[in-house]
Amino acid sequence: MSFVITEHTEGQVVEIQLTGKLSKEAYEKFVPMTEAKIAEYGKVRMLVIMHDFHGWEAGALWEDIKFDFKHFNHIERLAIVGESKWEKGMTVFCRPFTTAKIKYFDHDEIGAAREWIHESND
Repeated sequence: MSFVITEHTEGQVVEIQLTGKLSKEAYEKFVPMTEAKIAEYGKVRMLVIMHDFHGWEAGALWEDIKFDFKHFNHIERLAIVGESKWEKGMTVFCRPFTTAKIKYFDHDEIGAAREWIHESND
């Protein structure tokens, strides 16, 4: 499992790159950093880029569910960049767990995903 977090200059945007299978250990890195951003900005925007992603280990899925319920109102936008039909389906699956605006982009649209995640709410 590869899990990379990058932060953009605005500070409110959290970019995550996932490959392989998401582990509980990855959440132990991701959650504190994201919660610090939420404490600082009130809401965050997340750009999740999946490449050869195979889902969650059981412990990671539980951590994901806990995170989603705790931060139901703290994610303003969620852009999911993927390469398969089931990853696109995650945009529908995520909707009941967040008030975020959610949008799916194919890998060749990563530039559009970054533009969308950064654009103003006006």
